Parts: sequence; C-alpha cells; structure tokens
Amino acid sequence: VQLQASGGGLVQAGGSLRLSCAASGRTFSTDYVGWFRQAPGKEREFVAVCIWNGVGEYYSNSVKGRFTISRDNAKNTVYLQMNSLKPEDTAVYYCATGRVWTTAVARYDYWGQGTQVTVSS
Repeated sequence: VQLQASGGGLVQAGGSLRLSCAASGRTFSTDYVGWFRQAPGKEREFVAVCIWNGVGEYYSNSVKGRFTISRDNAKNTVYLQMNSLKPEDTAVYYCATGRVWTTAVARYDYWGQGTQVTVSS
C-alpha cells in the first residue's frame, strides 16, 4: 500500500489548511488511519486517528477542537481539516495506517511521505 499526503503549505496564525491522505495499492479496508506530525528536533507525535469503516475518532489534546479528521471511502482518502492554526502546529505531517486503535507511532504499519505545514506568527 502507498500513502500520499498532500495539502501542506505556509499559512498565517489563525488560518486553515486541509491535508489529504490518499491510499493506492489496496483500500484502507478495516484499518485505522492516523495523522502524526514531527517538528524539527522533536519526536513524531500523534495528532488524530479515525476508523476507516466505522465511527470513531480521537484527537490529541493539543489539536482537539481545532482539527477534524474525516474520510471519503469512495476516494480512499482521509482528510485532516486544520483550523485556528498556531505557530506551534508547524511540522511535517504524516498519515499512516494500522490495525490497532492506538496513538503509538510504532504500531502503525504504512506511512506516507509527509507534507510540510508552516504557520507564521
């Protein structure tokens, strides 16, 4: 399976961006799809996760209420709508799939290449 993340860019604080994660090679099937981010000099951290074929989503405390994860089954794509962006949201954002409902980076099997999000103050 290949994951392609896109939609990153430069935005001012308070602005919005929508990231996309498109899967090819196979469908997401029964996977969980998560978004993660990694800022320079920091470890990769969990942002949000959803169930591909069900109802359920979970967010990190740092993005809860500002970010929304959603999916389009027909397009085999998962989105991350990011509103009220802050400079501390600046990072490379990655999408990933796994077979376990978890926030742990190591439990995800397939990763996209990442897309840069930069929020200026």
